[in-house]
Amino acid sequence: MTLSRRAMVAGLGALAAPFVPPPPAPRPVAPGPPAVPAGRTPDQLARDEGFWSAVARQYRVSPDFVNLENGYYGIMPEPVRLTYHRNVDHLNEVNSRLLRTTYKDQADEVRQRIATLLGVSMGEIALTRGGTEALQNLIAGYRRLRPGDAVMYTDLDYHSARYAMNWLRDRRGVRVERMVVPEPATRQAVLDAYAKALRDRPRVKLLLLSHMNNVTGLVLPVREIVAMARDRGVDVIVDAAHSWGHLDFTMDDFGADFAGFSLHKWMGVPLGAGFLYIKKGRLPDIDLAFADETYPGDDIRSRVHSGTLDVAPVLTVGAALDFHDALGGAVKQSRLRFLRDRWVHQVRDLPNLEILTPEDPAMYGTITAFRVAGHISEADNVAIAKELFDRHRIFTVRRGGPVKGDCVRVTPALFTSRDDVDLLATALRGIASRMRG
Repeated sequence: MTLSRRAMVAGLGALAAPFVPPPPAPRPVAPGPPAVPAGRTPDQLARDEGFWSAVARQYRVSPDFVNLENGYYGIMPEPVRLTYHRNVDHLNEVNSRLLRTTYKDQADEVRQRIATLLGVSMGEIALTRGGTEALQNLIAGYRRLRPGDAVMYTDLDYHSARYAMNWLRDRRGVRVERMVVPEPATRQAVLDAYAKALRDRPRVKLLLLSHMNNVTGLVLPVREIVAMARDRGVDVIVDAAHSWGHLDFTMDDFGADFAGFSLHKWMGVPLGAGFLYIKKGRLPDIDLAFADETYPGDDIRSRVHSGTLDVAPVLTVGAALDFHDALGGAVKQSRLRFLRDRWVHQVRDLPNLEILTPEDPAMYGTITAFRVAGHISEADNVAIAKELFDRHRIFTVRRGGPVKGDCVRVTPALFTSRDDVDLLATALRGIASRMRG
């Protein structure tokens, strides 16, 4: 068969036209969370098991055990999981054409969504592969340190961030100071401890500060600590990996210039997503990542260089933020605190069971750790977590770090039921009784 001249010209013209990767083919999408009823306060809704049963049906979780170790990362709800699978398939089909054409604009849309929710500008947000990379880039890149200066962190800060602070000893020639968060903690005790530590260590120029730490779940009064640090000429890098999507706040509530966040914890984005924040005007105080030349020096993206990464999680951020917005940050916060209160209030009368977060709602979310008095070793707490799983099919995790001894961390999630945490309370009463004898 021969082609006419007109057909050949038309075909060549089509080949010359710019190609834009087509959107991925539609796939079945779960309906999303139930509508939040009008006229109900977040605290009222937190106790509505019917509503939260409908939310729980948006998650695919194993029926073989009760998962109370949701602090590692957050299970994706079904609309997010299906969107992620769609994005993985699309990336695999379109390949580098996607990465070299539309991805940049899509990534900027994600940055804008994040910035809007956090109350900042897109130019203050750079995407990373997680909260760890965000904190490492900020800590390692902080360039206002001089030999003889000091940096400081606490016993409850995230271990990978502490390691990065330790690395500054050789990298910048600084001293590394360590302080202890009071236990038991109160708001005033925490503020007094930070004030004393800053006063007694006048050479400190950089402070790592966990909004919600990953060991006990204690939430610190970040804004007040940032203010006292600033008065002494100390910059603060806030670790908000566990709090964003868990607690209801914006960046303005911190008053800090630097912060690292995770997207694959309480926002339910697929594993491998996070971001860092650098306040406008403070970009020169963070080094370019490995002398990056991909972006201009005045672009925050030059402070992160991850190489070729899996962009499917980034492309799924919008679906996760849609799910978050449908429930609302205040509603999620109230439910997560309710689940913590539900089990803690059933066991706090036990004389030998120590709850490592205070009863001040401003100082906890859903992460809470416990310790059986006198059982403070790693082996003791591994054994308690093992007993909870082997005898009760409850999955928790032992955590180390607090100077008063190891503990077991309990982390419910949005799909956790009232019955799940009641089961934990019953199991703990039995364990505490046996270990008291």
